[in-house]
Amino acid sequence: MHGFANPKRFLALARWLTPLCLLAGFALTAVALLWGQSVPPDRLMGETVKILFLHVPFAWLGMGGWSGIALASLVYLVWRHPLAALAARGIAVPGAVFTVLCLVTGSIWGRPTWGTWWVWDGRLTSMLVLAFLYLAYIALGQAAAREGISQRIPALFGLLGAVNIPIINRSVVWWNSLHQPPSITMGKSAIDATYLAPLMVSTVGFSLLFGGIVLARMRALLAETQAEARLRRKALDLEPA
Repeated sequence: MHGFANPKRFLALARWLTPLCLLAGFALTAVALLWGQSVPPDRLMGETVKILFLHVPFAWLGMGGWSGIALASLVYLVWRHPLAALAARGIAVPGAVFTVLCLVTGSIWGRPTWGTWWVWDGRLTSMLVLAFLYLAYIALGQAAAREGISQRIPALFGLLGAVNIPIINRSVVWWNSLHQPPSITMGKSAIDATYLAPLMVSTVGFSLLFGGIVLARMRALLAETQAEARLRRKALDLEPA
């Protein structure tokens, strides 16, 4: 893994892996969503259950994105790999978008199911906190890059924010909630196979899209960093002796 921390090796890998992830992600997502539209309505929730194929992948990737930020932050703090900091920054924007989409689709689903757009329970509130954590991380990362200072502060924030992930995961168990309890746990699922199969395909598809977007952002951030470094060197060369 240390070999891929080399920018040249990373770019060589990302150059073909980015379009592959994006194309495969688009294809699988399209198949899953079309498949999801063909499943029968739920006995209790009717046609609204089909938002499951968007809402669940958005939620998983919102949480998974921050887990990726925390892991990249740990790698940066321990081994000082610059690409780890770029990876965390690359994850932040798509992670924030998927988290917001999770909140939006959850509200749309909740209106006919619960009779309200929003409730201040543990799951929804902790997911909203995650969205604000993403925004704060993005601001910190941009400020650190703009000022040319160490990414240690964003990295420490990335690790600290990871405390919220198990809170989101266990919130429906720890507190009374309108939100349903976990439907998929280790080794078993409470979701009927009719819905589970397209849900898994949708999750894989959106995960590939997420990965492709992260790789594309990392390539752009790396190019920006290298261009700024060249400009600084030229500026130093032009200074009078």
